Amino acid sequence: YPYVAAYQLTCLWPLDPSSTATNTSSTVVVFLRETYLNGTLLLQPDSSPFTAPTLSLPLHCFSSKTQLVCDSISTIITMSNSEHKIITGHAGYVLEDVPHLSHYIPHLTTYPNPLQDNPSYSVVKQHAVDVEDTVAHKIVVHKNSPRGTHFRRAGPRQKVYFGSEDVHASIVTCGGLCPGVNTLIREVVCGLYHMYGVQQVQGIEGGYRGFYSRNIIPLTPKAVNDIHKRGGTILGTSQGEGSNDTSKIVDSIQDRGINQVYILGGDGTQRGASVIFEEIRRRGLKVSVVGIPESVDNDIPVIDKSFGFDTAVEEAQRAINAAHVEAESTENGIGVVKLMGRNSGFISMYATLASRDVDCCLIPESPFYLEGPGGLFEFIRKRLTENGHMVIVIAEGAGQELISETLSATNMKDASGNKLLQDVGLWLSQKIKDHFTESQKMAITLKYIDPTYMIRAVPSIASDNVYCTLLAQSAVHGAMAGYTGFAVGAINGKHAYIPFHLINEDEKKVVITDRMWARLLSSTNQPSFLNPIDITNKTAPTQHHTSKGKALSPH
Repeated sequence: YPYVAAYQLTCLWPLDPSSTATNTSSTVVVFLRETYLNGTLLLQPDSSPFTAPTLSLPLHCFSSKTQLVCDSISTIITMSNSEHKIITGHAGYVLEDVPHLSHYIPHLTTYPNPLQDNPSYSVVKQHAVDVEDTVAHKIVVHKNSPRGTHFRRAGPRQKVYFGSEDVHASIVTCGGLCPGVNTLIREVVCGLYHMYGVQQVQGIEGGYRGFYSRNIIPLTPKAVNDIHKRGGTILGTSQGEGSNDTSKIVDSIQDRGINQVYILGGDGTQRGASVIFEEIRRRGLKVSVVGIPESVDNDIPVIDKSFGFDTAVEEAQRAINAAHVEAESTENGIGVVKLMGRNSGFISMYATLASRDVDCCLIPESPFYLEGPGGLFEFIRKRLTENGHMVIVIAEGAGQELISETLSATNMKDASGNKLLQDVGLWLSQKIKDHFTESQKMAITLKYIDPTYMIRAVPSIASDNVYCTLLAQSAVHGAMAGYTGFAVGAINGKHAYIPFHLINEDEKKVVITDRMWARLLSSTNQPSFLNPIDITNKTAPTQHHTSKGKALSPH
């Protein structure tokens, strides 16, 4: 099973292999294809990820830790933006490393970590994390699984790259609201003050634009003492990635003498953070850029879950409970609840599983159709006949392909570049009313509840507060240790430092062939709205639309 990885190796080569002249030494990025032969790892040159090599030389490549040797005509590609992938240990995992200030700024001064003298850490058996510690991406390994990926473990290091009195930190919040943002602001401030003795922390108002167009807010432990009890963000926010203003943002960072930037926001915000980091690295500035990803939809890849997700699921219970009360109080009562979930249905799925009052959950990852055998209307009639009422939970991104009215709005996007969605909750409610009252001549009572923004505009619950505390402290430890251009998150319950490009490359989605979705189907006893072949192929059934926009059965 081939695996192509980039290795940063120290390479020695003579211009003429038969020459006795002194070898030339350089650090380069070599792309090697990994294959196994009788249990032995073979590394062969590979240039497939790129269209044209920039240099070809006879190589003798060495790595002191693994004694990797490549003696052949190899293709070398040098890339300014490539991050390190390092093979480590006999198990041969791939370390998705993160940048460090020392990678582009030579001769940096280091200092003993102040935590070693901190009374709070005196009871800790080992206050510093070993720099070689890693966190495995996957802890369940199947036969013939590809090489495992690891990440640097988060936590305090023995040495730090900033003196406490020299740190000038800033915190900015961007994108949509999410429960726990204020908790993160509080814990970053308190972590810097109480763990590392930092006295200069400021908040940037109004998102990325605040770097150059708004005032800054001095942040102290006293000033942020109670903010975790409030929803929203005390710093304000704005939509947009900030990549168009990169030069002005970095100019402001440089002019203000900021050397640690903590960026809280979703996928668009983290893409902007990556661009800001690249500009800072290009200028050679000693500035650590740390991202703390947020998404109430829980669609951030790699990490276990996004902060605020538990709170959103908990708050959604109130809407589902209200819909259930309304539905069961009338004959043929139907409650429809629309929840957040543009492309990922995690909130709807977990809220449904937690409630146990939901009869049908519809998410973007699992297409459905309305009419015909096995369709939604047939299931609604069956459930009303059996129980006299039912509750439907639908994610905001579900069924968009069924709404014929969206044709005029397909190209419209919001400030963050997200496609504007039609209100699928209102659309579905009207379709149900039309079908049963007009076509079926069946009296129903339908109540539609839309708590979309209510579930995110609330203070975080206890579990999210604890999670945010750990994320904030991990971010502070990483910045003080000199790491930069990374995001923090929990992976298999352990906190790690993750390269920006992995956070930004995709969205995490519900996998409808996994057990969790099967558990939901078992809980609601709803049909999958897919036949077995469709499920295997992970594709939706072929849907034929009438002139009224109704999807007909594929059977």
